[in-house]
Amino acid sequence: MAEQFRENVAIIVSNSEGKVLLCARADNAGMEWQFPQGGIDSGESVLEAAYRELREETGITDVDFIKEMPEGVKYYFPDAVKIKFSKNGWQNVGQNQHYVLFKLKNDNTKIDFETNPQEIEFKAHRWAEIDEAPREIVYFKKEAYQKAAAYFKPYLEEIKKR
Repeated sequence: MAEQFRENVAIIVSNSEGKVLLCARADNAGMEWQFPQGGIDSGESVLEAAYRELREETGITDVDFIKEMPEGVKYYFPDAVKIKFSKNGWQNVGQNQHYVLFKLKNDNTKIDFETNPQEIEFKAHRWAEIDEAPREIVYFKKEAYQKAAAYFKPYLEEIKKR
């Protein structure tokens, strides 16, 4: 049987300075920073999922689409994560993460982590250079974040120049 990877989207949001939004997970005691992300529903495009997840997790809706990475990046879950997810009936060995870059239309956009009070995913946010994201992410996503950072860096440099 072939390995199953969950189709997932990670959303990179830039402000006018070319800095990206990192969010701290609410389900961890420390500050584990990542991009907003979530599963791609059946029949949903990567871009549709990106808009939906961004709205659900951060309340952000006023963005311009900049670029989608042409291919997803697969990563494997560590055993502890696989066990946690298997309790929910998941059989995925990891995720195929698709990356989308958006730019805020207004840098003063309010970030609201309580748009869905039943499922609050994040507790804090900050703006960072794209190179910081791979250093901040959990170890098993590091290589995927490095690929995304390298791919989107030229687009973020262009945003800085505008």
